[in-house]
Amino acid sequence: MSESIGDARAIALFLDMLRAERGAARNTLLAYARDLEGASEALAGGLAAADTVALARLLAGWGDLARASVARKRSALRQFFGFLLAEGIRGDDPSRLLEPVATARALPKTLSVAEVDAMLAAVAEATPTPSGTRLRALVELLYGSGLRATELVSLPRHAIRAGQEFAMLRGKGDKERLVPVSAAANAAVQAHAANVPKEARFLFPSGRSHLSRVRLFQLVKALAARAGIAPERVSPHVLRHAFATHMLAGGADLRALQTLLGHADIATTQIYTHVETSRLVELVASRHPLAD
Repeated sequence: MSESIGDARAIALFLDMLRAERGAARNTLLAYARDLEGASEALAGGLAAADTVALARLLAGWGDLARASVARKRSALRQFFGFLLAEGIRGDDPSRLLEPVATARALPKTLSVAEVDAMLAAVAEATPTPSGTRLRALVELLYGSGLRATELVSLPRHAIRAGQEFAMLRGKGDKERLVPVSAAANAAVQAHAANVPKEARFLFPSGRSHLSRVRLFQLVKALAARAGIAPERVSPHVLRHAFATHMLAGGADLRALQTLLGHADIATTQIYTHVETSRLVELVASRHPLAD
């Protein structure tokens, strides 16, 4: 090593770089921290100084993990050692041993239009109350604008103005993007905003901060149950997937959908073409005259 440094310090420097230079989101930083700290513990605090033999032992310990988990851990280590080499903390990169793991990407869970309609009908029953009005605004924005859970709960108090057909938000990687706001979503937000103190920082305040992602998950799952949908099938992200899938089925351009979803790489957006293809295959299998 070019410079003697302990694991805790090396990991902290790496995470600082991800935060400052790449604008990594909090959840991304937490995931990297967990993987690297776990690797450090497995190597008795010798991760930053590990050689290929030590990394081989580490890999052997991942034998029972899912391929996706192994792929994530390998990626974290490759980036970590690449950072140490670039910063002169190491004079070599032992992570050449860590070849990428090919993983089959699972199709995202989604809902039918009828199921989303059932959820909106269920929330309409509770709308006269402040909590019901808030829930309607949350669901309309998840499904109508395709927001991520973190983006939604942390919306500033005046992020969505009356009659405005779009909103500017700061999303994953601290990047700004425009998102559509339907007339129904705008009306739901304005009805909810009437119950939010004018001095509040967030559109969905809770205590000294904003509504938590955990609470949002709970609200959405409880609503699904009221709509007669198995709660385990529904989450805020599933409603975002429904937004994307239904937009694509309606003829939306893939590049436009990439912009609306805030995907850095169109390959991430293309997963929805597979969802639509899967639906078409099922349609042919069930309706074609030769299906039997």
